[in-house]
Amino acid sequence: MANFTKKAIKEAFIELLTERPISQITVKDIVERCGINRNSFYYHYQDIPTLIESIVTEEADHIIQTYPSIDTMETGFNVAIEFAEHYQKAILHIYNSANRNLFEQYLWKVCDHIVTSYGNALFSGVSISDMDRDIIGKMYRCQCFGMAIYWMENGRKDDVHKQIARLCELQKGMLEEMIRRAQL
Repeated sequence: MANFTKKAIKEAFIELLTERPISQITVKDIVERCGINRNSFYYHYQDIPTLIESIVTEEADHIIQTYPSIDTMETGFNVAIEFAEHYQKAILHIYNSANRNLFEQYLWKVCDHIVTSYGNALFSGVSISDMDRDIIGKMYRCQCFGMAIYWMENGRKDDVHKQIARLCELQKGMLEEMIRRAQL
């Protein structure tokens, strides 16, 4: 029953979030939408930011489970964008609120998984220093994160998938060359 209630709270909140900004959503709105009392909400969540954090964390974990390994950076970049495309209005309301940091934490966690997963495949059997591995990982995490943030900041107008494909085409061989140069 507890999982059913938590799921109902999350679904009601996401529905409301697609309709209006976070600043216009109250706990009362959420409990009325899902047909529970306020105590049930507070039994599961301390407040709305705690609810947002729970949703964002679960979604990042879901993406990580769905894509346990990433075989190309293009696939990885596209995975980072998928959730934002699916829940555009809800994500924009979080992104444009005081809770923006929760969306950025989600995005960073997904980007970290993407780059780590892809890097593990590329670095397999290659002997490079931990520092070089870390530097290469940071560069690609920041690139993945930055492309997603730039896309959000610019109103999602660009065909981000086309741009990702082109970026990966332009960078083809760069990562392999960095690894070659870093080999011990």
